[in-house]
Amino acid sequence: MSYYLSTTLQSGFDETREKTIAALKEEGFGILTEIDVAATLKKKLDVDYKAYTILGACNPPLAHKALQSEDKIGVMLPCNVVVIDQGDHREVAAIDPYAGMSPVENDQLKDLASEVRGKLQKVIDGLSA
Repeated sequence: MSYYLSTTLQSGFDETREKTIAALKEEGFGILTEIDVAATLKKKLDVDYKAYTILGACNPPLAHKALQSEDKIGVMLPCNVVVIDQGDHREVAAIDPYAGMSPVENDQLKDLASEVRGKLQKVIDGLSA
């Protein structure tokens, strides 16, 4: 089982990032954090790296349900989505929450993870269209 869902786009990096944020919003996700990995690596290690952004996406009603079901599940929140410049294309990849949470022995949480996976898959599929 793969631990992520992904697609590729031919649009520029900034446009791909913006499309991704808009698609997440349509599925009820907000962006809690945004990390510019290239800038961080340059600042902390003085190394150059390709454009790479990590978006910490959260769907508050679903996060609340998850926390009610399993109070330590916060260690796996929010759902990370990355936008990566792969040279000739941009890639968007999202955590597969079902794969990530499958070791947790909680059927209610697994059902919820499956729901979140469906929403993230819809985002990925929408970006591909």
